Amino acid sequence: MEHIVIIGNGISGVTVARHIRKNSDKKITIVSSETDHFFSRTALMYIYMGHMKYEHTKPYEDYFWEKNRIELKKGFVKTIETQSKTLHFAEGGTLQYDKLVIATGSKPNKFGWPGQDLDGVQGLYSKQDLDTLERNAPDNKACNRAVIVGGGLIGIEFAEMLVSRKIPVTFLVREDSFWNGVLPKGESEMISRHIKSHHIDLRLSTNLKEIKADKNGRAKSIIITETGEEIDCNVVGLTAGVSPNINFIKDSNIETDRGVLVNRNLETNIPNVYAIGDCAQQREAIGNRRPIEAVWYTGRMMGEALAQTICGNTMEYNPGHWFNSAKFLDIEYQTYGWVFAERGRPEYERHFHWIHKDDDKCITIAYHKDTNVFLGINTFGIRMRHEFFDTILTQKWTVDKVIEHLAAANFDPEFYKLHEKAIVSQFNTETGSTIRLSKKGWRKIFA
Repeated sequence: MEHIVIIGNGISGVTVARHIRKNSDKKITIVSSETDHFFSRTALMYIYMGHMKYEHTKPYEDYFWEKNRIELKKGFVKTIETQSKTLHFAEGGTLQYDKLVIATGSKPNKFGWPGQDLDGVQGLYSKQDLDTLERNAPDNKACNRAVIVGGGLIGIEFAEMLVSRKIPVTFLVREDSFWNGVLPKGESEMISRHIKSHHIDLRLSTNLKEIKADKNGRAKSIIITETGEEIDCNVVGLTAGVSPNINFIKDSNIETDRGVLVNRNLETNIPNVYAIGDCAQQREAIGNRRPIEAVWYTGRMMGEALAQTICGNTMEYNPGHWFNSAKFLDIEYQTYGWVFAERGRPEYERHFHWIHKDDDKCITIAYHKDTNVFLGINTFGIRMRHEFFDTILTQKWTVDKVIEHLAAANFDPEFYKLHEKAIVSQFNTETGSTIRLSKKGWRKIFA
Protein backbone atom coordinates (compact mmCIF):
# COMPACT_ATOMS: atom_id res chain seq x y z
CA MET A 1 0.00 0.00 0.00
CA GLU A 2 1.38 3.42 -0.95
CA HIS A 3 2.52 5.37 2.11
CA ILE A 4 1.96 9.14 2.16
CA VAL A 5 3.95 10.95 4.87
CA ILE A 6 3.11 14.56 5.73
CA ILE A 7 5.50 16.66 7.82
CA GLY A 8 3.42 19.22 9.70
CA ASN A 9 -0.02 19.05 11.28
CA GLY A 10 -1.24 22.56 10.55
CA ILE A 11 -4.11 23.46 8.24
CA SER A 12 -2.14 22.54 5.09
CA GLY A 13 -0.95 19.13 6.25
CA VAL A 14 -4.25 18.11 7.80
CA THR A 15 -6.26 19.25 4.76
CA VAL A 16 -4.18 17.19 2.35
CA ALA A 17 -4.47 14.17 4.67
CA ARG A 18 -8.26 14.48 4.96
CA HIS A 19 -8.77 14.82 1.22
CA ILE A 20 -6.42 11.94 0.39
CA ARG A 21 -8.47 9.80 2.75
CA LYS A 22 -11.71 10.92 1.10
CA ASN A 23 -10.38 9.79 -2.27
CA SER A 24 -8.24 6.72 -1.49
CA ASP A 25 -7.23 3.94 0.89
CA LYS A 26 -3.56 4.99 0.93
CA LYS A 27 -1.62 4.74 4.17
CA ILE A 28 -1.27 8.24 5.69
CA THR A 29 1.07 9.39 8.45
CA ILE A 30 1.22 12.95 9.80
CA VAL A 31 4.45 13.87 11.60
CA SER A 32 4.60 16.82 14.01
CA SER A 33 6.84 17.95 16.84
CA GLU A 34 4.45 20.67 18.01
CA THR A 35 1.27 19.03 19.30
CA ASP A 36 -0.35 15.61 19.32
CA HIS A 37 -3.40 16.86 17.42
CA PHE A 38 -4.34 19.52 14.92
CA PHE A 39 -5.57 22.78 16.42
CA SER A 40 -6.63 26.18 15.11
CA ARG A 41 -3.50 28.33 15.24
CA THR A 42 -5.50 31.54 14.77
CA ALA A 43 -7.32 30.80 18.04
CA LEU A 44 -4.19 30.74 20.22
CA MET A 45 -4.77 34.31 21.37
CA TYR A 46 -8.23 33.47 22.69
CA ILE A 47 -6.85 30.77 24.97
CA TYR A 48 -4.58 33.31 26.67
CA MET A 49 -7.40 35.85 26.84
CA GLY A 50 -9.66 33.33 28.58
CA HIS A 51 -12.29 33.03 25.85
CA MET A 52 -11.44 29.41 25.00
CA LYS A 53 -9.60 26.39 26.31
CA TYR A 54 -7.05 24.50 24.24
CA GLU A 55 -9.44 21.61 23.66
CA HIS A 56 -11.92 24.05 22.12
CA THR A 57 -9.40 24.90 19.38
CA LYS A 58 -9.24 21.32 18.06
CA PRO A 59 -11.64 21.04 15.07
CA TYR A 60 -11.79 17.24 15.38
CA GLU A 61 -12.28 14.93 18.32
CA ASP A 62 -9.19 12.92 19.26
CA TYR A 63 -10.80 9.72 18.00
CA PHE A 64 -11.16 11.22 14.49
CA TRP A 65 -7.65 10.25 13.42
CA GLU A 66 -7.83 6.57 14.25
CA LYS A 67 -11.37 6.34 12.88
CA ASN A 68 -10.16 7.77 9.55
CA ARG A 69 -6.97 5.69 9.52
CA ILE A 70 -4.63 8.69 9.69
CA GLU A 71 -1.61 7.80 11.81
CA LEU A 72 -0.07 10.52 13.99
CA LYS A 73 3.63 10.47 14.89
CA LYS A 74 5.18 12.91 17.38
CA GLY A 75 8.73 13.68 16.32
CA PHE A 76 11.13 16.28 14.95
CA VAL A 77 12.46 15.54 11.46
CA LYS A 78 16.20 16.18 11.41
CA THR A 79 17.01 15.24 7.81
CA ILE A 80 15.33 13.92 4.67
CA GLU A 81 17.11 11.33 2.55
CA THR A 82 15.29 11.48 -0.76
CA GLN A 83 17.16 8.67 -2.55
CA SER A 84 16.09 6.07 0.00
CA LYS A 85 12.86 7.97 0.80
CA THR A 86 13.68 8.08 4.50
CA LEU A 87 13.03 10.59 7.28
CA HIS A 88 15.56 10.72 10.13
CA PHE A 89 14.34 11.99 13.49
CA ALA A 90 16.26 14.07 16.03
CA GLU A 91 15.16 11.67 18.76
CA GLY A 92 16.47 8.70 16.76
CA GLY A 93 14.62 6.36 14.44
CA THR A 94 13.50 6.63 10.83
CA LEU A 95 10.35 6.53 8.73
CA GLN A 96 9.99 5.38 5.12
CA TYR A 97 7.65 7.07 2.65
CA ASP A 98 6.48 6.61 -0.92
CA LYS A 99 5.32 10.20 -1.31
CA LEU A 100 6.30 13.06 0.96
CA VAL A 101 4.45 16.32 1.67
CA ILE A 102 6.39 19.10 3.41
CA ALA A 103 3.95 21.34 5.29
CA THR A 104 6.12 22.73 8.09
CA GLY A 105 4.75 26.28 8.12
CA SER A 106 6.64 29.34 9.34
CA LYS A 107 8.94 30.48 12.11
CA PRO A 108 9.30 34.01 13.58
CA ASN A 109 11.98 36.20 12.03
CA LYS A 110 15.04 37.18 14.01
CA PHE A 111 17.45 39.84 12.77
CA GLY A 112 20.52 39.25 14.89
CA TRP A 113 19.56 41.56 17.74
CA PRO A 114 21.88 41.19 20.75
CA GLY A 115 19.93 39.30 23.41
CA GLN A 116 17.32 37.88 21.03
CA ASP A 117 17.78 34.35 22.47
CA LEU A 118 17.42 35.29 26.14
CA ASP A 119 14.74 33.80 28.36
CA GLY A 120 11.69 36.03 28.19
CA VAL A 121 12.19 36.75 24.48
CA GLN A 122 9.77 34.91 22.23
CA GLY A 123 7.58 34.84 19.16
CA LEU A 124 3.88 34.03 18.98
CA TYR A 125 3.34 31.28 16.45
CA SER A 126 3.26 27.83 18.04
CA LYS A 127 1.46 26.17 20.93
CA GLN A 128 4.83 26.13 22.69
CA ASP A 129 5.01 29.92 22.28
CA LEU A 130 1.64 30.21 24.00
CA ASP A 131 2.78 27.98 26.86
CA THR A 132 5.97 30.05 27.19
CA LEU A 133 3.96 33.28 27.32
CA GLU A 134 1.75 31.82 30.04
CA ARG A 135 4.89 31.24 32.11
CA ASN A 136 6.50 34.58 31.25
CA ALA A 137 3.43 36.79 31.61
CA PRO A 138 0.75 35.13 33.75
CA ASP A 139 -0.35 38.53 35.11
CA ASN A 140 0.79 42.12 35.60
CA LYS A 141 2.56 41.27 38.84
CA ALA A 142 4.93 38.77 37.25
CA CYS A 143 5.30 40.95 34.14
CA ASN A 144 5.61 44.67 34.81
CA ARG A 145 5.85 45.53 31.10
CA ALA A 146 6.16 43.83 27.73
CA VAL A 147 7.83 45.22 24.61
CA ILE A 148 6.66 44.03 21.18
CA VAL A 149 8.97 44.47 18.21
CA GLY A 150 7.37 44.55 14.75
CA GLY A 151 4.12 46.03 13.53
CA GLY A 152 2.25 43.30 11.69
CA LEU A 153 -0.87 41.27 12.42
CA ILE A 154 0.86 38.99 14.93
CA GLY A 155 2.18 42.04 16.77
CA ILE A 156 -1.25 43.58 17.24
CA GLU A 157 -2.65 40.23 18.41
CA PHE A 158 0.21 39.91 20.90
CA ALA A 159 -0.52 43.41 22.22
CA GLU A 160 -4.24 42.69 22.59
CA MET A 161 -3.50 39.50 24.52
CA LEU A 162 -1.23 41.23 27.02
CA VAL A 163 -3.57 44.20 27.46
CA SER A 164 -6.38 41.74 28.30
CA ARG A 165 -4.38 40.86 31.45
CA LYS A 166 -3.66 44.52 32.17
CA ILE A 167 0.02 44.17 31.33
CA PRO A 168 1.48 47.46 30.02
CA VAL A 169 2.73 47.19 26.44
CA THR A 170 5.26 49.21 24.49
CA PHE A 171 4.98 48.55 20.76
CA LEU A 172 8.03 49.30 18.56
CA VAL A 173 7.19 49.85 14.90
CA ARG A 174 9.89 50.90 12.44
CA GLU A 175 7.42 52.51 10.00
CA ASP A 176 6.08 56.03 10.57
CA SER A 177 2.50 54.66 10.63
CA PHE A 178 1.26 51.21 11.61
CA TRP A 179 1.53 48.58 8.83
CA ASN A 180 1.88 51.27 6.19
CA GLY A 181 3.81 48.89 3.98
CA VAL A 182 0.49 47.11 3.44
CA LEU A 183 -2.25 49.66 4.20
CA PRO A 184 -2.89 52.95 2.41
CA LYS A 185 -2.15 56.07 4.43
CA GLY A 186 -5.67 56.85 5.71
CA GLU A 187 -6.23 53.33 7.03
CA SER A 188 -2.78 53.04 8.56
CA GLU A 189 -3.14 56.33 10.40
CA MET A 190 -6.61 55.37 11.68
CA ILE A 191 -5.30 52.08 13.07
CA SER A 192 -2.33 53.87 14.66
CA ARG A 193 -4.76 56.16 16.49
CA HIS A 194 -6.90 53.17 17.47
CA ILE A 195 -3.94 51.34 19.00
CA LYS A 196 -3.03 54.38 21.08
CA SER A 197 -6.63 54.74 22.23
CA HIS A 198 -6.29 51.32 23.91
CA HIS A 199 -3.46 52.68 26.09
CA ILE A 200 -0.76 50.86 24.16
CA ASP A 201 2.53 52.77 24.05
CA LEU A 202 2.95 52.79 20.27
CA ARG A 203 6.41 54.01 19.20
CA LEU A 204 6.50 54.74 15.48
CA SER A 205 9.73 55.14 13.48
CA THR A 206 11.44 53.21 16.26
CA ASN A 207 13.89 50.30 16.06
CA LEU A 208 15.23 47.80 18.56
CA LYS A 209 18.98 48.06 19.21
CA GLU A 210 19.46 45.32 21.80
CA ILE A 211 17.86 43.32 24.59
CA LYS A 212 19.66 43.42 27.93
CA ALA A 213 19.84 40.57 30.41
CA ASP A 214 19.62 40.41 34.17
CA LYS A 215 22.04 38.35 36.27
CA ASN A 216 19.96 35.21 35.66
CA GLY A 217 20.08 35.50 31.87
CA ARG A 218 16.54 36.76 31.47
CA ALA A 219 15.45 39.81 29.51
CA LYS A 220 15.25 42.84 31.78
CA SER A 221 15.13 45.77 29.33
CA ILE A 222 15.51 46.89 25.74
CA ILE A 223 17.48 49.73 24.17
CA ILE A 224 15.98 51.86 21.41
CA THR A 225 18.27 52.51 18.44
CA GLU A 226 17.28 56.08 17.67
CA THR A 227 17.41 57.57 21.18
CA GLY A 228 19.35 55.11 23.33
CA GLU A 229 16.36 55.02 25.73
CA GLU A 230 16.22 51.96 27.97
CA ILE A 231 12.79 50.47 28.69
CA ASP A 232 12.45 47.97 31.54
CA CYS A 233 10.44 44.88 30.63
CA ASN A 234 10.04 41.18 31.49
CA VAL A 235 8.85 39.99 28.08
CA VAL A 236 10.02 40.89 24.59
CA GLY A 237 7.77 39.72 21.77
CA LEU A 238 9.48 39.37 18.39
CA THR A 239 6.78 39.78 15.73
CA ALA A 240 8.75 41.19 12.81
CA GLY A 241 7.19 38.78 10.32
CA VAL A 242 7.75 35.08 9.66
CA SER A 243 9.76 33.01 7.23
CA PRO A 244 9.45 29.40 5.97
CA ASN A 245 10.41 26.77 8.51
CA ILE A 246 12.77 24.78 6.30
CA ASN A 247 16.19 24.70 8.02
CA PHE A 248 16.07 20.91 8.26
CA ILE A 249 15.81 20.68 4.46
CA LYS A 250 18.97 22.66 3.69
CA ASP A 251 21.25 19.59 3.63
CA SER A 252 18.94 17.61 1.33
CA ASN A 253 18.80 17.81 -2.46
CA ILE A 254 15.36 19.45 -2.38
CA GLU A 255 15.67 22.88 -4.00
CA THR A 256 14.93 25.86 -1.78
CA ASP A 257 15.13 29.63 -1.94
CA ARG A 258 13.34 31.45 0.87
CA GLY A 259 10.91 28.52 0.84
CA VAL A 260 10.71 25.10 -0.78
CA LEU A 261 10.48 25.74 -4.51
CA VAL A 262 7.39 24.25 -6.17
CA ASN A 263 5.52 24.47 -9.47
CA ARG A 264 1.80 25.06 -9.88
CA ASN A 265 1.21 21.35 -9.10
CA LEU A 266 3.08 21.92 -5.80
CA GLU A 267 5.82 19.53 -6.91
CA THR A 268 9.44 20.05 -5.86
CA ASN A 269 12.44 19.16 -8.02
CA ILE A 270 12.41 15.66 -6.48
CA PRO A 271 9.78 13.22 -7.80
CA ASN A 272 7.08 12.35 -5.25
CA VAL A 273 8.11 15.18 -2.90
CA TYR A 274 5.72 18.12 -2.54
CA ALA A 275 5.46 21.29 -0.43
CA ILE A 276 2.38 23.26 0.61
CA GLY A 277 1.40 26.09 2.92
CA ASP A 278 3.63 28.78 4.42
CA CYS A 279 6.84 26.89 3.60
CA ALA A 280 6.11 26.57 -0.14
CA GLN A 281 7.45 29.10 -2.66
CA GLN A 282 6.03 29.28 -6.15
CA ARG A 283 8.77 29.23 -8.81
CA GLU A 284 6.62 31.63 -10.84
CA ALA A 285 4.37 34.03 -8.99
CA ILE A 286 0.63 33.73 -9.68
CA GLY A 287 -0.59 37.13 -10.87
CA ASN A 288 0.04 39.82 -8.24
CA ARG A 289 0.34 37.24 -5.49
CA ARG A 290 3.57 36.85 -3.57
CA PRO A 291 5.55 33.64 -4.20
CA ILE A 292 5.15 32.79 -0.49
CA GLU A 293 1.84 33.45 1.26
CA ALA A 294 1.63 32.78 4.98
CA VAL A 295 -2.17 32.78 4.95
CA TRP A 296 -4.52 30.20 6.49
CA TYR A 297 -6.88 29.79 3.56
CA THR A 298 -4.18 29.43 0.89
CA GLY A 299 -2.69 26.56 2.91
CA ARG A 300 -6.10 24.89 2.91
CA MET A 301 -6.49 25.41 -0.86
CA MET A 302 -3.05 23.94 -1.49
CA GLY A 303 -3.94 20.88 0.58
CA GLU A 304 -7.16 20.31 -1.35
CA ALA A 305 -5.42 20.64 -4.75
CA LEU A 306 -2.46 18.45 -3.84
CA ALA A 307 -4.69 15.67 -2.52
CA GLN A 308 -6.25 15.40 -5.97
CA THR A 309 -2.83 15.18 -7.62
CA ILE A 310 -1.59 12.52 -5.19
CA CYS A 311 -4.75 10.51 -5.84
CA GLY A 312 -4.16 10.54 -9.61
CA ASN A 313 -6.27 13.54 -10.64
CA THR A 314 -3.58 16.14 -11.33
CA MET A 315 -4.77 19.59 -10.27
CA GLU A 316 -3.00 22.94 -10.40
CA TYR A 317 -3.07 25.19 -7.36
CA ASN A 318 -5.31 28.14 -8.26
CA PRO A 319 -6.00 30.50 -5.35
CA GLY A 320 -8.25 32.86 -7.32
CA HIS A 321 -8.71 36.48 -6.28
CA TRP A 322 -6.78 37.70 -3.26
CA PHE A 323 -8.74 38.13 -0.04
CA ASN A 324 -7.92 38.20 3.64
CA SER A 325 -9.36 39.26 6.97
CA ALA A 326 -8.01 40.16 10.39
CA LYS A 327 -8.82 42.12 13.51
CA PHE A 328 -7.11 45.22 14.89
CA LEU A 329 -8.22 45.09 18.52
CA ASP A 330 -11.99 45.65 18.11
CA ILE A 331 -11.96 46.77 14.46
CA GLU A 332 -12.56 44.04 11.88
CA TYR A 333 -10.62 44.23 8.62
CA GLN A 334 -11.36 42.67 5.24
CA THR A 335 -9.64 43.01 1.89
CA TYR A 336 -10.72 41.78 -1.54
CA GLY A 337 -8.65 42.20 -4.70
CA TRP A 338 -5.65 44.53 -4.57
CA VAL A 339 -5.40 47.82 -2.72
CA PHE A 340 -1.73 48.79 -2.58
CA ALA A 341 -0.06 50.99 0.02
CA GLU A 342 1.63 54.26 -0.92
CA ARG A 343 4.98 52.56 -1.47
CA GLY A 344 4.88 50.34 -4.52
CA ARG A 345 1.44 51.43 -5.72
CA PRO A 346 1.13 51.07 -9.52
CA GLU A 347 0.90 54.37 -11.39
CA TYR A 348 -2.50 53.42 -12.81
CA GLU A 349 -4.11 52.76 -9.41
CA ARG A 350 -6.41 55.40 -7.94
CA HIS A 351 -7.99 55.32 -4.48
CA PHE A 352 -11.30 56.53 -3.07
CA HIS A 353 -11.16 56.74 0.74
CA TRP A 354 -14.07 57.27 3.16
CA ILE A 355 -13.74 57.40 6.94
CA HIS A 356 -16.50 57.68 9.55
CA LYS A 357 -16.49 60.62 11.94
CA ASP A 358 -16.10 58.21 14.88
CA ASP A 359 -12.68 57.20 13.48
CA ASP A 360 -13.39 53.47 13.75
CA LYS A 361 -14.80 52.65 10.30
CA CYS A 362 -13.44 53.30 6.84
CA ILE A 363 -13.17 51.89 3.34
CA THR A 364 -10.67 52.35 0.54
CA ILE A 365 -11.61 51.39 -3.02
CA ALA A 366 -8.92 50.97 -5.67
CA TYR A 367 -9.69 51.36 -9.36
CA HIS A 368 -7.87 51.86 -12.67
CA LYS A 369 -7.53 55.56 -13.48
CA ASP A 370 -7.99 55.04 -17.25
CA THR A 371 -10.59 52.27 -17.48
CA ASN A 372 -12.37 52.84 -14.14
CA VAL A 373 -12.24 49.05 -13.57
CA PHE A 374 -12.59 48.11 -9.91
CA LEU A 375 -9.34 46.60 -8.54
CA GLY A 376 -10.04 46.00 -4.86
CA ILE A 377 -11.44 47.18 -1.55
CA ASN A 378 -10.29 47.40 2.06
CA THR A 379 -12.97 47.68 4.75
CA PHE A 380 -12.56 48.44 8.45
CA GLY A 381 -15.52 48.07 10.78
CA ILE A 382 -17.95 47.23 7.95
CA ARG A 383 -18.44 43.60 6.92
CA MET A 384 -18.63 42.83 3.22
CA ARG A 385 -19.60 39.67 1.31
CA HIS A 386 -16.77 37.58 -0.09
CA GLU A 387 -19.03 36.13 -2.82
CA PHE A 388 -19.98 39.61 -4.01
CA PHE A 389 -16.44 40.85 -4.52
CA ASP A 390 -15.15 37.55 -5.85
CA THR A 391 -17.81 37.73 -8.56
CA ILE A 392 -17.36 41.37 -9.53
CA LEU A 393 -13.58 41.01 -9.70
CA THR A 394 -14.07 38.18 -12.20
CA GLN A 395 -16.64 40.21 -14.14
CA LYS A 396 -14.41 43.33 -14.05
CA TRP A 397 -17.05 45.78 -12.87
CA THR A 398 -16.33 49.51 -13.03
CA VAL A 399 -15.91 51.44 -9.80
CA ASP A 400 -19.16 53.36 -10.52
CA LYS A 401 -21.12 50.11 -10.69
CA VAL A 402 -19.52 48.89 -7.46
CA ILE A 403 -20.44 52.11 -5.66
CA GLU A 404 -24.01 51.89 -6.99
CA HIS A 405 -24.44 48.36 -5.60
CA LEU A 406 -22.42 48.79 -2.40
CA ALA A 407 -25.46 48.13 -0.20
CA ALA A 408 -25.78 44.65 -1.73
CA ALA A 409 -22.22 43.86 -0.62
CA ASN A 410 -22.89 44.73 3.02
CA PHE A 411 -22.86 41.76 5.38
CA ASP A 412 -23.28 43.49 8.74
CA PRO A 413 -25.74 41.89 11.17
CA GLU A 414 -29.31 43.12 11.51
CA PHE A 415 -29.78 46.46 13.31
CA TYR A 416 -26.24 47.65 12.49
CA LYS A 417 -26.15 51.22 11.23
CA LEU A 418 -25.50 51.37 7.49
CA HIS A 419 -23.14 53.86 5.86
CA GLU A 420 -23.52 53.33 2.12
CA LYS A 421 -25.48 56.58 1.53
CA ALA A 422 -22.67 58.61 3.08
CA ILE A 423 -20.08 56.71 1.05
CA VAL A 424 -21.95 57.26 -2.23
CA SER A 425 -22.47 60.94 -1.43
CA GLN A 426 -18.75 61.50 -0.82
CA PHE A 427 -17.82 59.57 -3.97
CA ASN A 428 -20.17 61.74 -6.04
CA THR A 429 -18.76 64.91 -4.51
CA GLU A 430 -15.13 63.91 -5.14
CA THR A 431 -15.61 62.55 -8.67
CA GLY A 432 -18.48 64.65 -10.02
CA SER A 433 -20.60 61.52 -10.49
CA THR A 434 -24.38 61.28 -10.01
CA ILE A 435 -24.59 57.69 -8.77
CA ARG A 436 -27.72 56.61 -6.89
CA LEU A 437 -27.55 53.75 -4.42
CA SER A 438 -29.31 50.63 -5.71
CA LYS A 439 -31.68 48.74 -3.40
CA LYS A 440 -31.22 45.45 -5.25
CA GLY A 441 -30.18 42.49 -3.11
CA TRP A 442 -26.92 40.78 -4.01
CA ARG A 443 -28.61 37.52 -5.07
CA LYS A 444 -30.89 39.38 -7.51
CA ILE A 445 -27.92 41.19 -9.03
CA PHE A 446 -26.24 37.93 -10.00
CA ALA A 447 -29.41 35.93 -10.77
